[in-house]
Amino acid sequence: MRQGEAGSLKCRNFLTSMQKTRGTLGVISRYREYLPVTEATPIVSLSEGSTPLIHARELSELVQAEVYLKYEGLNPTCSFKDRGMTVAISKAAEQGAKAVLCASTGNTSASAAAYAARAGMQCVVILPAGRIAGGKMVQAYLYGARVVAIEGNFDDALRIVRELGERGHFVVVNSTNPHRLEGQKTAAFEIIEELGKAPDLHILPVGNAGNITAYWKGYREFYDLGRSNNLPVMLGVQASGAAPLYHGAPMDQPETLATAIRIGQPASWDGAMGAVKESLGEFDMVTDAEILAAQKWLASKEGVFAEPASVVPVALLLKIFQSKDHDLCRSKTIFSKLPANPTLVLTITGHGLKDPETASHALSEPLQAKATLEAVLKAIEVS
Repeated sequence: MRQGEAGSLKCRNFLTSMQKTRGTLGVISRYREYLPVTEATPIVSLSEGSTPLIHARELSELVQAEVYLKYEGLNPTCSFKDRGMTVAISKAAEQGAKAVLCASTGNTSASAAAYAARAGMQCVVILPAGRIAGGKMVQAYLYGARVVAIEGNFDDALRIVRELGERGHFVVVNSTNPHRLEGQKTAAFEIIEELGKAPDLHILPVGNAGNITAYWKGYREFYDLGRSNNLPVMLGVQASGAAPLYHGAPMDQPETLATAIRIGQPASWDGAMGAVKESLGEFDMVTDAEILAAQKWLASKEGVFAEPASVVPVALLLKIFQSKDHDLCRSKTIFSKLPANPTLVLTITGHGLKDPETASHALSEPLQAKATLEAVLKAIEVS
């Protein structure tokens, strides 16, 4: 065998080994024993999960900690929703369901539509008219969903979905469906397996509050099984215009450019409150301006492009450790209680291409030059 062929074979063998290790058949295949599935459950999967845990060098230096990004934007439909959707749709298929239904700010609709298409089911999406990022809308339509836009917000959409679900014609696949949270808890399993323990602090965006509830459930389960010898402090971050958990009261008209967390009445309120209380954590908030600045900072400093809602944990760290407004952060005291050289994990919930319109704030006109080497060099030097 020639040297090049031997190298190619070694590479293929390595990739095959990694695929088996990381469970490319998806969340259910990798964590079946911890999920509510049986041999009778038809597995509907798009090889979700096993997303990278990226060491964030610049953030680590800023915070004086080991900071990692759990980049859920690399799931099949580019958000964390796929973890829960594989379980929810699989269980719906087990029940013989022909159609599923969800309310959405965008990511749930894309995920539900994709997994429903995979299962051969109809998907109906109820969403607030004119309030969904373009990238997410395109996904839902291309996956074949029937989309209904209502004159109202996400909370109105979820109310209607719950009422329709009670009629028995659809299986509701929002995070009110407990199977969704069962799938989403697997991200905590992956973090523990990769780090060898739970982080000291886990920071994540909070909208409908299912994800913080699910992560805490996952951490608790692996801790109880002896898979981790510690539990993290849970820190949930909201946009200041849509921060009901921070304020401790629902909001009738939530408003933020981070559409994925523009929710005033989180469905998993009790679970999120429980996670923060039990872990001795906190809720905090950041402004839209801070979110936009964090989106550009994360992309340019760490090479990770995330949608606006995903960067609220980054915005909070920048506010605490770089801004003169750090005293406005209620969670600031948490950091003084962490051990020396702590480990932090930030969940990055969705890819930046989910919402390219909002990301356009960072665009500028390209440099102009004639099609000659000298002209291009001159343009570069001037810039």
